Parts: sequence; C-alpha cells; structure tokens
Amino acid sequence: MVKTKDLLKLINVIAPFDLAEEWDNSGLQAGNLNWEVKKVMIALDVSMPLMIAAKKAHCDLVLTHHPLMFKAEKSFDFNKMPGSAIEIAARYDISIISAHTNLDKAYNGLNDYFAAKVGIENKKVFFINNPSLMPIDVKTGIGRIGYLQSQATLNQLVFNIKEKLDLSYMRVIGDMDSPVSCVAVCTGSGGSLIDEFLKSEADVYITGDIKYHEARRVEEYSKSLIDVGHFGSEHMAVDLLFDKLSKAILKAGLNIKLEKFKNEKDPFIIV
Repeated sequence: MVKTKDLLKLINVIAPFDLAEEWDNSGLQAGNLNWEVKKVMIALDVSMPLMIAAKKAHCDLVLTHHPLMFKAEKSFDFNKMPGSAIEIAARYDISIISAHTNLDKAYNGLNDYFAAKVGIENKKVFFINNPSLMPIDVKTGIGRIGYLQSQATLNQLVFNIKEKLDLSYMRVIGDMDSPVSCVAVCTGSGGSLIDEFLKSEADVYITGDIKYHEARRVEEYSKSLIDVGHFGSEHMAVDLLFDKLSKAILKAGLNIKLEKFKNEKDPFIIV
C-alpha cells in the first residue's frame, strides 16, 4: 500500500525540500502521512475547483506547485480558503502536497525546464543565495542564464516565446530591434533579481510580475525585459511534475494513477 509519506519521498528526489526558501511552505499542506494513495491530481494552485475535481475523480492526493498557505493562519473558516480546501481534504481523505521553490531551484527543475522551453542553451544558475557555501559547479539555485542557439532581435525572441508558451499577450521593455544573445530567466515573480540582471551579461530578462519602477530601471540601463506573467511562466510546472513523477513511480514499481487538472487559467483578463 502506497501512502502519502511515500509520495513525499519520491517528490523529495525530484525536488529536494531542503532547497526551499526559508519563507516558503513546500511539503505537506494538509492531510495524513499514512493515508493510502492510489490516484493523484496535479495542478498549479490549490483552489476549490481543484479540490472539488479531486473529490469527484476519487483522488487521494493533490500535488501543486504553489502552496495552500504561505504563512501561519490564526483560524480556519470552512466557508472560505484555505479552510474550505482543508475541510474537503479532511472529509474525503485527500492529502495536499506542494513543491514550490524547491522545484524552482532544483537541477532539471522548473527554471531549467522553462529555460529549455524558450530556447536557452549552455545554461547555468543565475543567482545563488550563499555563494561562499556553494561548490563551483553548483546546479541548483534561483533562475538560469544562458545563450540562444543563434542571435535574434528582441522582437524575434518575443514572438518565438509567445508561440512556444502559447501566450496571448506579454509585456516587453526595450528596443524591439536590439540584438539578443544572452538571456536570464526566473519563473514566477522575478522582480527581486532585477539588480542581479542589471549587473549580469544578460541582454534580456524573462520573468513575471514586474512592477513599474523595476521596469523603469531596466529601461534606464538600456536592457530588455519580457514579462510573461506569473501564470505564463509557471503553469508548465503541471507538465513537469506529471512527467517526473510518472517516471519516478514507474521506476519504483508503484501502482499510482496521475491526472492533470485542466481547468486552470490566468486570473487576469485583458480588456
């Protein structure tokens, strides 16, 4: 019998939980480590539509990229999130596990996956929190930086990414005719790495959730930036987790079914 704790062990191999940032809340969000797991539903966010779908599909566990909670809650109201999700988890024996910044930072994790998607080669870690403590050939850390297979204009890169990520819109900073060769990426909200980008060799930075004054700083340095949105840069985590967990389950000889939650969309509506 496969239990929740067995799934945690498999995920820990894919994206070690000790890589998670201190402010993060990766790991078991709700549930019981000893509950049996036969079917798993994978999603980007813990939401009521996800929990209802998991219940209807008779799933025993939901695996998400974003945590159910980022900080300690003082109380849980079952009429609203996150209490409503916890109620369903408890009532129907559905454990909730999240792999967030540990998946972002892991070797062959979300940032490597994203970098490959947008055509970056010879990539390395973009930012390391404690460089003095890390080996020279470090493969885990925040973001990635590398080179396009061949030089392109910012305009060409933008439309290439738009097609590869199936995005209807993006926000772009910079001269659309400027040449681009070296590219830095950070999935999710990458505004905190603007300074790292500005002092790096990268011509363009691809991330999400960039603020106005961060955009102005990039403009002042005559560099380029492509904001694909938080959802646009991270929804692919569902495919990544599905593929990696499928292989881990097969290798371990376990009988677990995986299913992707297909009803997620970007919360922003462009009008």
